[in-house]
Amino acid sequence: MTEFGFIDRIRELFAALPANGFEGIGDDCAVLPLGNGESLVFTTDMLAESVHFLRSAITARELGRKSLAVNLSDVAAMGARPVATLLSLSLSADATGVWAEEFMQGYRELSEQFGVTLAGGDTTRSAAGITINVTAIGRIADTHIKRRSGALPGDVILTAGELGASGAGLRDILAGRSDTPAAAVHRNPQPQVAEGIWLGARPEVHAMMDISDGLASDIRHIMERSGAGAEIDTDRIPAAAGADTQTAACGGEDYKLLLTADAAAAGQLAADFRTRFGTPLYPVGRITKTGELVWLENGAPRTLDWHGYTHY
Repeated sequence: MTEFGFIDRIRELFAALPANGFEGIGDDCAVLPLGNGESLVFTTDMLAESVHFLRSAITARELGRKSLAVNLSDVAAMGARPVATLLSLSLSADATGVWAEEFMQGYRELSEQFGVTLAGGDTTRSAAGITINVTAIGRIADTHIKRRSGALPGDVILTAGELGASGAGLRDILAGRSDTPAAAVHRNPQPQVAEGIWLGARPEVHAMMDISDGLASDIRHIMERSGAGAEIDTDRIPAAAGADTQTAACGGEDYKLLLTADAAAAGQLAADFRTRFGTPLYPVGRITKTGELVWLENGAPRTLDWHGYTHY
């Protein structure tokens, strides 16, 4: 069973149960309307030792920051402002004491940076390895919520930053080179919180999510939820220093925002974004009606079996 086949099965199993006001599975966050023109959004993410991180290649403080960052990125992908988190830790005996203190210092640093309170959680002992689970909560005006399902044919597809640095960093780490600039990027993702809030307030932005599994996989989530297709121009994918085009498209863990915007307004959106944040929005393709993902090179279709990270 694939990851998404399993998720589909979960959705099927729970379809008949009352939703209790929640919007169901399918976006970066679950949405709970508050009834006053605002909603809360909820997301959760898990990091398991030897699957998502190697303790020998990341400091406890860095891991504390990263555990929070990847969840704040999901909140930002909805256009929401993060307000609180819940943290659960399963720690092996050699990760208590100094390691745990350093982890919490890193978690606190990023919490302070974004004004997010730690509202609760749980701790338990692990027989082997560390498991970290974070739930993040955000608040947003209903009119600003960005979903994966909003993309329209003709929309421009944009990324809010260069891609592939984290994938190149993971490659370096697995090769025993943990001291490279790309490896530092992989260990220290920067959630685009301010950018997500700003883009959420822009009506010309139709769909949005963050790039966690790689552009090649994540654009498919927007396509599926929107009932649309996409064309991606490989010549326009903004590869970070040290990353080739395939790594930029497939590497994952970039945590840059991926969005679609009305074609007539995309140029002004990008100009306003650069004025506000000092960095570009990169147009990489367009949404189509075909239901298929087409890779283009020099304007012509190219057959590429490119996919991002798969969990199973």
